[in-house]
Amino acid sequence: MQFNRYTALALQTRCDAINACADRESARALMKQSLQRVGLQLQASKGFIGSDVKLAVLPEYFLTGFPLGESLPQWRDKACLAMDDELYAQLGAWAQKLDLFIAGNAYELDPNFPELYFQTSFVLDPSGAIALRYRRLISMFAPTPHDVWQRYLKVYGLPGVFAVADTAIGRIAAIASEEILYPEIARALALSGAELFVHSTSEVGTPLASPKAVAKSARAFESMAYVVSANSAGIRGTAIPEQSTDGMSAVYDYRGAKLVEAGFGESMVASASIDLDALRAWRARPGMANVLSRQRLELFSALYSGPSVYPANTLLATTAAPPRSHFADCQQRALAALAARFDAE
Repeated sequence: MQFNRYTALALQTRCDAINACADRESARALMKQSLQRVGLQLQASKGFIGSDVKLAVLPEYFLTGFPLGESLPQWRDKACLAMDDELYAQLGAWAQKLDLFIAGNAYELDPNFPELYFQTSFVLDPSGAIALRYRRLISMFAPTPHDVWQRYLKVYGLPGVFAVADTAIGRIAAIASEEILYPEIARALALSGAELFVHSTSEVGTPLASPKAVAKSARAFESMAYVVSANSAGIRGTAIPEQSTDGMSAVYDYRGAKLVEAGFGESMVASASIDLDALRAWRARPGMANVLSRQRLELFSALYSGPSVYPANTLLATTAAPPRSHFADCQQRALAALAARFDAE
């Protein structure tokens, strides 16, 4: 059954970080507890909001938090899920029970790249199966497909990089956290057919117009797509003040308008109606506001195919996980490449 009008929920739930866990076993136990808590919150939220809730988005790395001093091998061992992990099955059971698409974000292993891990955004469908898997492409201190670009493309191809799932609730794509700041990612996904972006994030909570808040509206407008953005309700279990990443979960429509936004704390407030018929009619409507149809890609192709800024394939030949200093070194190279580009101008 197709659902052209339904409610989407950005569930603002806290993250119980696993950094202080002594080993993989204790970390997994905490992750399972978190999954059970989140499942019950999803159940209660849908029961309160209404049976037409068909999509729920969870915050970034909601099961683990993020590495704080751990090396790549340490984090890979303690925090990462297998592609067929039982924790996906546990969350999939909630998707089945609640007849719900559930989107989230986790650190994930890939047998094709055994020395690395990737930050992965996913969507589970109401059968419990993974309908979408997207690996974060731009990250400051973690491996991405771009770091092993040639090999990643051979394994997954470009459609596997800019993945879009054609589902009963529309064509869905994922944008991970700060990638909302990069218009190229949303544009590539929109040109691949995406009508709705699930955005799992963990960002600074502020009453001001933060860069990410501005970007969410901009990505929705320029992509003519919905954005369902779920922030964490604080991260517990580290020395960082717990409520630093809190609030601002929101839903934006295809014109860039914010439909709803949660305050601080755990919350189901950020839920809003998704109207695919209205979106598709808007996309078919001629006029200045139809920015997708007015996009002239040839204008930019030479610039983007020119000298690179951040280097690709820096981990292509590696047989061991790199130190985190590797990524800082790559940014220094990128800064030098930008300086050379500016000087050439």
